Amino acid sequence: MILLDVFNRKWITENAREIIAEYPSGITIRQLHYRLVARGMINDIQHYKRVVTAMTMARWDGVVSMQSFIDRERSMYGETKDDEKDVQSEIDNAKNQIEAWMGSYYLNPWSNQDNYVEVWIEKKALQGVFEAPCKENAVGLAPCKGYPSLSFLYEAAYRFQQAGKKGMNLVILYFGDFDPSGEDIPRSIESNMARLGLNIDVVVIALHPAQIDALHLPGVPPKQTDTRTKGWDGGSVVELDAVEPKLLSQMCRDAINEYWDEELHRELIKKTEEERIIFREELKTFVQGLGKEGDKNEL
Repeated sequence: MILLDVFNRKWITENAREIIAEYPSGITIRQLHYRLVARGMINDIQHYKRVVTAMTMARWDGVVSMQSFIDRERSMYGETKDDEKDVQSEIDNAKNQIEAWMGSYYLNPWSNQDNYVEVWIEKKALQGVFEAPCKENAVGLAPCKGYPSLSFLYEAAYRFQQAGKKGMNLVILYFGDFDPSGEDIPRSIESNMARLGLNIDVVVIALHPAQIDALHLPGVPPKQTDTRTKGWDGGSVVELDAVEPKLLSQMCRDAINEYWDEELHRELIKKTEEERIIFREELKTFVQGLGKEGDKNEL
């Protein structure tokens, strides 16, 4: 019996529009593909190409906004500036900046915490999903793009070393695919960081088999091109992209909160308020001095 392939352009477009609405900051084509797989579409190159074609036509036809998709693999460097400036507008902007500086004093939220935390994700394509919860909690976000390079790890080691000197516990909250490589990457990170002299606790937040079962995420056979597939006994594999973005963001928030001490934060707020008074007074004195210096120059 021949089964009818219902995953045509109409099906892709209708489902894509619903999924795109969940990503106000934009979504990648590959990310959309995995979300469509979670809705039942076949996970192969043929159907991925259908998604590419359908979304290309949908954008040209105006069915889907051009702003709906992002390309994290290609980015612009620098800017050709050609806007004209108005002196009065610049004066007003400068005044606003001075006013903002007067109230800008704050202490780093994690400076008196017991833990130093970063969020590492396997895929750069999911960066937009994790940016908000990390920014809200003042936590660094590191897209690894698979196995992180030694250069990437070396730069990260410096950050962790500085925190370690203050006696902080070093923690990486890791989010990755449930597949042979995705399961091995955290081990690799922890092992290589140890070779760089750091004892870092790499905590895998997702994906776990229990989460896959609870969310009813569809799996596919592991890639035979992955050299780690031979030793894989985890069964079907699932992409992290298949999880709804709001849920991933909340998982990130919850994981960060596990390492956050609210009582220590209240102590930090009190100290910040006390030091902000000193900061404002010093700035006022400095600005007033600049005005007097300007009068002397005019004479």
